[in-house]
Amino acid sequence: MRVQGKSVIVTGSGGGIGEGIARRLAAEGASVIVNDINAAAGERVAADIAKAGGKASFFAADVTKSADVKALVDAAVQRHGRLDVMINNAGWTHRNRPALEVSEDEFDKCYAVNMKSIYLATIHATPVFRAGKGGSFINIASTAGVRPRPGLTWYNGSKGAVITTSKSLAAELGPDNIRVNCINPVFNPDTGLSAEFAGGPVDEARRAKFLATIPLGRFSTALDVANACLYLASDEAAFISGVCIEVDGARCV
Repeated sequence: MRVQGKSVIVTGSGGGIGEGIARRLAAEGASVIVNDINAAAGERVAADIAKAGGKASFFAADVTKSADVKALVDAAVQRHGRLDVMINNAGWTHRNRPALEVSEDEFDKCYAVNMKSIYLATIHATPVFRAGKGGSFINIASTAGVRPRPGLTWYNGSKGAVITTSKSLAAELGPDNIRVNCINPVFNPDTGLSAEFAGGPVDEARRAKFLATIPLGRFSTALDVANACLYLASDEAAFISGVCIEVDGARCV
């Protein structure tokens, strides 16, 4: 049990990558707060984890709202007695299209969900980590922040901001024994946002075109990302901070 007894929050864990992370860490002994804006989805994941013998409960929160994020952090402390790991997984993208065609509302939502959420998590979880003599932030960024391509410019920028901010926070919060790391997954056509990333239905032609850019010859899975999260959340990574792990089959090389 690599994270036995650790108190963990996973935002956006009502499905997709976040669900995979929540399930994997719970299976390794963590007490998990499943968070999602979709209550039905989040409650399903928490219930499934509990049925499998894990420790999980659901807490609804909009990660773009300060009061909600504070309540989420407080819930972890109230339910588990502390908070050890905050995994900022919630994300959103505008549809793949030219940069000048993305609306201001889409831009604002992209940066609110992808970047402001991490600002709010930092503001509210850092005091708890300091009180507990340490903690770990794991921010789910994207290969889009490392190897940007046309059509997702503003999304790419938001994920680049996540990467740079994570490195800066690692340097700033290190003296408090707070680690900050990133994971950069490559595109997964089975996530709920796949059509937005692709700019339309993910048909076989689109799948094949993208797959050809991944040297290992397959797409990432939720388990791939969850395994990287598990390592970064564990004591095995006690001296790892300020890194970004690309879970991408060498696409960014």
